Amino acid sequence: MIGSRSSNSISRSNEDVGAGAGCHAGAGCHAGAGTQYGRRRRGVVVMRFADKVCVVTGAAKGIGLATAQRLAAEGAHVVLAGRDGHALERAARTFQGAHEPLCVSLDVGEDDQCAQAVETVVARFGRIDVLVNNAGIYAKGDVVSTSPELWARILQINLTGAFYMSRHVVPHMMRRRYGVVVNVASEAGLVGIRGQLAYNVSKAALIGLTRSLAVDLAPYGIRVNAVCPGTTWTPLVERAVQAESDPAAARRALEECRPLGRLGSPEEIAAAVCFLASDECGFATGAVLAVDGGYTAQ
Repeated sequence: MIGSRSSNSISRSNEDVGAGAGCHAGAGCHAGAGTQYGRRRRGVVVMRFADKVCVVTGAAKGIGLATAQRLAAEGAHVVLAGRDGHALERAARTFQGAHEPLCVSLDVGEDDQCAQAVETVVARFGRIDVLVNNAGIYAKGDVVSTSPELWARILQINLTGAFYMSRHVVPHMMRRRYGVVVNVASEAGLVGIRGQLAYNVSKAALIGLTRSLAVDLAPYGIRVNAVCPGTTWTPLVERAVQAESDPAAARRALEECRPLGRLGSPEEIAAAVCFLASDECGFATGAVLAVDGGYTAQ
């Protein structure tokens, strides 16, 4: 991600990561939180997620929050899941959809907490239609500087957390023979990015999990896809850039390493997640969509 952290420091913000990493940082944002979503067809706004129950992990800010806001604006009952209950409550107050979000505190790295969260959602709504596994953490480190503890924690949150959430949500989807899981991986899962070994491996494995789930669950009408963001201008990335000795130069360097010459916005990644989660993309399962400004095309 940004080369300003110590080799074994962990970014604890599940809500910010899920945004690529490596040669990155942000640039001009696009659709803001107040954007009116929904697809217009012959002058009529079509709400793709009307009354669907959608769970988003790492939902307090960044890509997770933008995704949850878009789902809600398109008619969904949204569940905001994350480690920081107070941050989730603050995020919930920004929503303007027809349904008030449900906030659920959990650590996705703990199987029992994932099970309890899923049961809470099902008790409230009776089902889960869409699961977005967005929670993740990031740290720098190569094979020498990465401690066993750091390695284990990154894989526990970025990979095993998605497994835990999926294993508890999927049985409810199987009973209805309908559901969609979208995993937020990274461009770092598609190419090797120097100096972030555990993060790269966790995201590559998450892509593997996506494909395995897709083939296992297709007979039950459940689709599983992944979005691979490039570095996105989230609060985490902004803080990392500001911590550099020359923030302006750091930002320029991060923008210039991708063909489009800028970074993504959380809203752009959210648009991709929602497309893969929608029924209009109903023939896609096992798909891995890079949304990275052309970084992995080079």
